Formats: sequence, structure tokens, C-alpha cells
Amino acid sequence: MTRCRAALLALLTMVALSPATAAHAADEGPEQIVNGTFDTGTAPWWGTSNVTLAVDEGRLCADIPGGTANPWDVIIGQNDIPLVEGETYAYRFFASATPAKVGRALIQLPVDPWTQYLSAAPEMSDSGNSSSYTFTAPVSLPNSQVVFQLGGSAEPWRFCMDDVSLKGGAEPEVYEPDTGPRVRVNMVGYLPTGPKKATVVTTATTALDWELKNAANETVAKGTTTPKGVDASSGQNVHTLDFSAYRRTGKDYTITADGETSRPFDIDAGIYDQLPADALKFYYTQRSGIEILDSLRPGYGRPAGHVGVAPNQGDVSVPCQPGVCDYSLNVKGGWYDAGDHGKYVVNGGISVFQLMAAYERDKAAFKDGQLNIPESGNGRPDILDEARWEQEFLLSMQVPDGKPFAGMAHHKIHDQNWTGLPLLPHLDPQLRELHPTSTAATLNLAATAAQAARLFAPYDAAFAAKNLQAARKAWAAAKVNPARYADPNDGTGGGAYSDDNVTDEFYWAAAELYITTGEKQFKDFILASPHHTGDIWRDRGFDWGNTAQLGRLDLATVPNGLPDRARVRQSVIEGAEKYLAIQKAHPYGLPYNPPDFDWGSNNLVLNNMVVMAMAFDLTGQEKYRAAVREGMDYILGRNALNQSYVTGYGEVASKNQHSRWYARQLDPALPNPPRGTLSGGPNSSIQDPLAQRLLQGCKPQFCYIDHIESWATNELTINWNSPLAWVSAFLADKGERSDCRVRYITHGSGTFAAQVVIENTGRHTVDGWSLRWSFLSGQRVRQDWGAQLSQSGSVVTARGESKIRPGKSVTFGFTGTNPWGPNPAPEVFHLNGERCR
Repeated sequence: MTRCRAALLALLTMVALSPATAAHAADEGPEQIVNGTFDTGTAPWWGTSNVTLAVDEGRLCADIPGGTANPWDVIIGQNDIPLVEGETYAYRFFASATPAKVGRALIQLPVDPWTQYLSAAPEMSDSGNSSSYTFTAPVSLPNSQVVFQLGGSAEPWRFCMDDVSLKGGAEPEVYEPDTGPRVRVNMVGYLPTGPKKATVVTTATTALDWELKNAANETVAKGTTTPKGVDASSGQNVHTLDFSAYRRTGKDYTITADGETSRPFDIDAGIYDQLPADALKFYYTQRSGIEILDSLRPGYGRPAGHVGVAPNQGDVSVPCQPGVCDYSLNVKGGWYDAGDHGKYVVNGGISVFQLMAAYERDKAAFKDGQLNIPESGNGRPDILDEARWEQEFLLSMQVPDGKPFAGMAHHKIHDQNWTGLPLLPHLDPQLRELHPTSTAATLNLAATAAQAARLFAPYDAAFAAKNLQAARKAWAAAKVNPARYADPNDGTGGGAYSDDNVTDEFYWAAAELYITTGEKQFKDFILASPHHTGDIWRDRGFDWGNTAQLGRLDLATVPNGLPDRARVRQSVIEGAEKYLAIQKAHPYGLPYNPPDFDWGSNNLVLNNMVVMAMAFDLTGQEKYRAAVREGMDYILGRNALNQSYVTGYGEVASKNQHSRWYARQLDPALPNPPRGTLSGGPNSSIQDPLAQRLLQGCKPQFCYIDHIESWATNELTINWNSPLAWVSAFLADKGERSDCRVRYITHGSGTFAAQVVIENTGRHTVDGWSLRWSFLSGQRVRQDWGAQLSQSGSVVTARGESKIRPGKSVTFGFTGTNPWGPNPAPEVFHLNGERCR
């Protein structure tokens, strides 16, 4: 996540006023701007050396050169503007741009760190626009600076301004988010057989009547609300509306209570069918080191970033920070972490892990060609191709043999200094640097490389072997260097991502290495780790800095020979019960309820839902699946702000997430983030100055603003979209259960024989059958008997024409090969598309 230094993003940003209001406020105090009407020429206004100021028809004008990278590469300004602490100022001006542009208007400290007391992004048309803002000065200063930052355009353009005014005595504005109707719903919709709940914000303390209406405005269901009292996370008195009993599909339903009508929503079995692909498609446009093709993502095409083509200094030969190492590495590729151009191993680790984990949960659900990426059509599922783009970057961050700390991974690579918004990756001129190695990064590499080794084995044996070798090296290096922690103060040009407790990363890495290799050394480490039996289910959820949960979840759900596996599986169910209890108690049905919401709270909500989804997989108990479905309601609109946090999903959805290239709010020529992009969501700490200016004293659910400058509440990141992809894939899986039981018995190791027995435990005859399962890794079917077997990657399908009567069974078998590693019996079988109980 981007944590930008004060010199760049200390944006005590404005509340926009109507011109009439600002004009009235501006009459209250003395004028602070000298020659704001340019009646006496251009002085005392100044410009950077690449512009010439002139008066044209009573306005100050300048031709702005093209080919600059950052907004501050071209500046027009005035110095020595006095500010008084606590005084509220009205700032106004008229500006035009030919062609139209979005500029940066700042009032700031005139020296490093250039602290900004007001930052505005005025739209400027060819005919000109009047802009008016207010801000309250946090300090007294005799010499602040008014500047217009006008750089960052590839093409030249012309700027003019007039009637610049800054006066004190203005009335401060109070920020009030538009929360729409008081009835809050999942604006995308509800599954016919799932829970259907809404929330009404009301002063009433007794039950209210509600009505559900279809698109024709006909009442199709009625009921009464359940008062829930005051929700601490929003400060609102709320009631719950439960219309779960209504199951008829349709579009544009609304629900009315207390005189308010919700935004429209659908009831349909396919409401989540497209979301997994959209959430995964996000990663292609986050790629570094490759041209993003407009033919694959219309509107998002851009040149390759950081490939060493000027003005880039590139990622093809990146040196270390001074004094860190004596070599350079080619670390081209990977995903840009968030809204900046940094790439971080610890954040990349959990992100690529969750994509591969989504695939490993149900390998048959992901297809080649599903994501429309350059690799589509190569015979591998697209989700693995996308994961490989990041995994290859992680491998490239490993210290070469013969160098100090060989086998460890560099913590991160990013620009030497912060860059501004907007800035397309290929225009970034900054020096790129490798930062020191860390144990956390090294163990992230060990974990994901071990996971990749088993998942890529059926498709690319050489790449699988490369990953396993890297995982072993990383594990050994981490054991030798168990406490190399990232510097928490290393946050210039990129986030620090510091973590001074890596026992959880050790546990996670050991779990992945054990699942992949079956080796005793990793089993013994797991069994001795305090994370193996401890309560790891944090109320706040797991994330890049808390990864023991990743190891526990995989040990519970991926076949392995751990001796206490039944206890491990039970512990996941216990974790799910914890989050289920939190959800049931929460007035908004949210499985996350700390007293203050964290940075990226939405991804923590989703990760808690992952645990409940895993409990459903382990038990088949509907309460866990229902909890995941209800939890998604919060993400898609059933929340205090009455908005969806996923771009393109819901009538009112986030669209201005913090990003240097999805920056339409600052440059109309650039796009908004692609459909299916998750916003970080409410953050009680409101670290960015825009949030600090507008959200002081906010209740947790209200600590959010959909603005590109709010990097603390509205950033996008690869590790926030990864649980969105995982959970949405779970929701798209209809998850029906079949009355069947499968016994799978093997003999041998390298070459093995297997016997499979399918028992019909239901009351109806199965007339013709298809049984599907997945191998752990690179096992291959060679000869079959009693059924016809086919295989795609790790996925095997057996077909038979016989009937299986209630209480009866059929048996078939096959011989196979296992090139390396353990060969555990598959644990998940689908009979005729439905999972056996």
C-alpha cells in the first residue's frame, strides 16, 4: 500500500464551494494575492524555466511544454502568502486549458518537505472554468506559496488564468457524504436460495413494516423489521429486513420501509458468475514490464512500464540502495502493488498465493481463455498464467548464489523518490532501487514457490522444478537469517511493509513445503510451531503481515499426511464459528467488528469470509455458506455509506481509487479503475490529509471517501483484489452436494495403481455417471478399467454408463505415474457436477 511522504501527499484538501458562497466568504478578509487580475503585468508571479509568462487579453497565459513526467515539472506560482493558524480561507480563480486538462492548484510550504495546506484538482476547459475552495490553515506562516502544477502531459498545451483571490474569514464547510435512501441493500443482488437481508437506518425503536416490490412496482412480499439498536461502527440506529423466504428470480426489485425505498437489485442464481473473472482481470492491467494491449482491455492500453525505455530507467538491471549490495538484478515483470509503481515481495506473496489457492480449491472452475490475456490459448488455465507473471518476479528477487545472503529475497523494489499523480508507468523517470533482504520476503518466496511447484507440475515441469529449488534455497536462507526485518522507516518512494515477527511466515512456508514434498523436516517444524495449535483467528482477519492462517487453511484443505490433520480441520471450523458469531451480532451483518477499522478493512472482511467458506467446504453446513453470502452484501452496498466498494458493481460504486494511471479524476484522458476493482474501504486512522480534512471524528464505517487523493481509504492493491477473486469464485460455485461417498485406495509410489469405489448414499438411482477429482501435483493417469478416464492438467474425469442404485456402488480403477513428491488420495469428488458429501 502506498504510504506517501508529507512532501508529496500531505494534502489538507479542500471542500468545494459554490461560486456564490465562495465569493461571499472571500469578501470577509483582506486580499492575500498580489496582482491576481494581472492588470500590472505578470509580476510577482513566477514560472519554472521551461515556461514564459505573458499577459494575453488581461489573463496570465503560458505555453506548457509536453513530454514532462510529473505535475511539478512545470509550475506557475506566487510566493510570500501569509497564513494564520485556524483561519479558514476562500480560494478562487478562473483558468482555461487548450486542450482541456485537469490541473493541480496548491497552497503549500515553499521549501522541503513542501507540505500542502490545500490541494485541488480543478477541471479546465478551453473556454475556462471558475473554481472555488475553502481550507483551514493548520499553521501560521508568513511565506506560504500559491502554485499551479501543470506538468505531466505528453503533448504541449496552453494555460491561462485570471481573477485569482485568497481571502480569510470564510465559513468552513462540513463534509456530508450522500448516502442515498436509508434502506441499504446489496445493489448487485441476492441468490435465490441464499439469505436476503437489508438494513434500514431509522429513529424508530420498534418493528416497522416492509414491502418487497418487483420491477412492475407490485408488492411480492411483506414483513416486519427486527430492531438492532445503535450500531457502534456507524453510529446509526438500524433495523434488519429479512426477506430470505422470497426466492423468485427477477430484476430491479426494491424494498421499502419507514417511508424509504432502496436502490434496485436483482435476485438471480448468476449474480456472481462474472465477478471472479473481473476481479482476476484486474491483474493484467497491473502488470509491469509488458505492453497492455488495448485490443484485450479497451480503454486501458498503455506502453510497457519500466523496461528501460526512456524516460524509464527500467527494471532490467536494478541496483541496490547504496551500501546494500554490489550487484544489479533483472526484476522486470510482476504486478505493480497498488496505485504507485512499487513492487513488494510480501504483498505480492499473499496476492499470488490467494490466486493459486482459488485455483487449488476447484481446479476445474478455471479455464484457458477465461481472462482474455496474452497467454490465453496456451493450454493452461489463465489464472495460473496470471499468477506466473507475479511468481516469476518473486523468483527474480532472490539473491544469487555466491553473494551475501544468497537464497534470501530482497524485500522490495521501487522508485528512489515518490512520484506524483497521474503518472503512467512508462513515463516514470525515477531511479529504481533494490532494498535490503528480509526474512519475511524470503519466507513469502519459499511459501509461494513451494505452492507453485505442485500446481505448475502438470503444465511445465521445468518451471515447477525451478520453483521448488528456489523454495528450498529460501527456506534454508531464512533458517540461517531468522530475524532480518524490514526497516519501518524505509518509506521514501514506496511503502515500508515492515514486520518484526516472522514466526507466522515460517509456519506458512513450512506448511507449503510439507504439502508439496511430504518431507519430515517440514512436518516436524509445523508440529513444533506455536502457530500450529494456537488461536490464530484474529478478529481483524489475516493479511500480508499475519500469514499463519494461510498455512493452517492449506493444511486443513489440501491433501497431506499430517498426523493431527483432523484437529487442524476442526480448528478452521472453530475460526469460522468465531466470525459467524461476530457477524450475527453485528447490526449490518458484518463478520468484522473491531472498535476501529483498519487500513484495507474490506480485504480483512473478505479474508474472514474465506475462513467461513473453508468451513463450508469441510462440513457442508449451509450456515457457513450463508454467512459468506451475507458478508458480501456489505461489500456491495449494505453498509452505512450505501455504496458498493467494487468498481462497476452496483448503482453507486467506488470509481476514483488512488492510482497513478487509473486517474480519470485528474486527467479525463485516463480511465477509472477497471470493472471488478476493490477499494480498500473505511480506515479509522485516516492517514491521508484529504481524509483528515474531511473525516475528522468519523465513525468507522464513515471513514471513507471515494477520491483519488484518499490513499488511506480508497487505494487499490493486488492483495485486496486477491480475496475478492477467491470469495467471488466461491460464491459463483453453486456448491450443491450429492448423496455419494467415494473410497480411493492406492498402491505404489512412482508408478501406482488406484481403485475407486462410488457409493450411492441417496434415495434415487444414478443413471450414468461422471466422477471428477484433482491430483495434488503432476500425477498422470496411464491405463483405466471399469470406466473411461480423461485428464486435463491435474483434473481427472471418470465416466461410466452403469446405474448406481441407492445403497449400491460401482468400482473402477487405473494405473498412474507420480514423477516426484507425495501422492495423497484426493479428498474432493464431484459426481455429475455435484460435490459428494
